[in-house]
Amino acid sequence: MQQLHTVDALAAWRRRQNDVRVGLVPTMGNLHAGHRALIDAAVATCDRVVVSIFVNPLQFGPHEDLDSYPRTLQADLDMLTAAGVDAVFAPGVEQMYPQGESATRIRVVALDDMLCGRFRAGHFEGVATVVAKLFNLVRPQAAFFGEKDYQQLAIIRRLAVDLCMGVEVIGVATVREADGLALSSRNQYLQADERRVAPQLAAALTACGQRLATGERDFAALENDALARLREAGFEPEYFAIRDAELAVPTAVTQAFRILAAAWLGQARLIDNIGLNVAD
Repeated sequence: MQQLHTVDALAAWRRRQNDVRVGLVPTMGNLHAGHRALIDAAVATCDRVVVSIFVNPLQFGPHEDLDSYPRTLQADLDMLTAAGVDAVFAPGVEQMYPQGESATRIRVVALDDMLCGRFRAGHFEGVATVVAKLFNLVRPQAAFFGEKDYQQLAIIRRLAVDLCMGVEVIGVATVREADGLALSSRNQYLQADERRVAPQLAAALTACGQRLATGERDFAALENDALARLREAGFEPEYFAIRDAELAVPTAVTQAFRILAAAWLGQARLIDNIGLNVAD
């Protein structure tokens, strides 16, 4: 596996990949089994796979965990080697933003100010900007993102289409612990007692989905019941939302739902979602 730490080294590597399908898995490192699922999907469907490891400062707010975000480069490299990745792009901030913070920012205005965007101002602008840069640098035919960050996935899909980037954006199903907790690098912020409570987030999503499947359509009541359930369990929820598969507000005839939530549990901000198709 080649280790690439500069934009020039990445460009030289990419020039050698002629007439092959290149897959990109963008990450911020601290890799776990959820990332491994993305990598395995890329390896299975692409001729060459590059994984990026970059803790992007543009997507962190002023009081968020940029400085403390876990950085485990050597363990990440060991995982990537074992997974059969062809190259890792692990640049420093000066490589991605050589003139300081980028003066050019990208917003997907139809999607970035709802749900998580209401509570993390500028977050998705930072995500969209760095992903666009990575797409331009790597020039992949396919890029792989987890469905756990469903709003991010929707934003990147729209970005790729609207800017004619020619990248197939592929979503990979959320990987969960045996008790239902969605894997996340931020799970390590949970204390032992909080870790026992954390699966209740997924349980609340599932319970809401079951009620939708039986025909309930009072979306506000379903959301409020779920919020009350989370508060009773010890969470501080930011939102619990029922949307359609495109993240629009559903109607009485909606069949494909996406149920999403974000909640604090101690020092950990947890997000999760599930999909439901009542036509199935």
